[in-house]
Amino acid sequence: MDGDHLKTLILLGALLFGSPLYAAQLNLELGANSRTWQTEELLKHPQLQTITISNDVSYKRDMSYLAVPLAALLTGIKPDDHLQAVALDGFAAELAAAPLLNAKGARAWLAIEDPARPWPALSEGKHSAGPFYLVWTDPQAGNISPEQWPFEVASIKRMAPVAERFPALLPDPALKASDPVNQGFALFQKNCLACHRLNGAGDAQFGPDLNIPFNPTEYFGADFLKRYIRDPQSLRQWPQAKMPGFSAQVLPDGDLDMLVGYLKHMAGRKVKP
Repeated sequence: MDGDHLKTLILLGALLFGSPLYAAQLNLELGANSRTWQTEELLKHPQLQTITISNDVSYKRDMSYLAVPLAALLTGIKPDDHLQAVALDGFAAELAAAPLLNAKGARAWLAIEDPARPWPALSEGKHSAGPFYLVWTDPQAGNISPEQWPFEVASIKRMAPVAERFPALLPDPALKASDPVNQGFALFQKNCLACHRLNGAGDAQFGPDLNIPFNPTEYFGADFLKRYIRDPQSLRQWPQAKMPGFSAQVLPDGDLDMLVGYLKHMAGRKVKP
């Protein structure tokens, strides 16, 4: 069942039975500190506060939310841990724990949709970003990517690092750790893996595989791939397109070059699923 259908059923249940919409729950799979939070519990959290987000990534305008610092919910998580936020629609954001634990600079928050004051729809015919949405204050301070703003979040899980879970994503092991291709691999994890698989590897169920059967560096000529990453609609105008553009503020030109370098490298390391 996709996210839209699940949210519709929850809404129908609330209307039929005349009860408040407190059916939403967030599953935190954190090992010994795992727990499930209900909407009602989170709205009573002692650290709940109202925050204002300037130019929200999903709504493209300023938004105010009731939110809890995400660090307050990540009991037992250490900065070198790795987490995955899974949305109702299958979007799977891979997240290094360290930025999520920050108390200063770019700070992560879990925004909670109050059933008494529902958020607006993301677009016509769509649901809101709720019931839970990972948002950031001062994101520029941490070079936070749009892929680090998952909405309709259903669960947050502690996971093994991507390289351990999906060896088919790894560049040639003969390369030095400082090689730009390895830096591009880190950027791929941060900016692409939430929506795309590569060599069949990854947990996302959103976008196409970026190596099988062909890598985009094999069919985009000249600098068109970079233009596409910057502004997908500038090359392919499609009303239902979901890929966001990655501005130079989020993905500087040098980082974009390394990301494309990783993709070019992986075109020569195809592993059929």
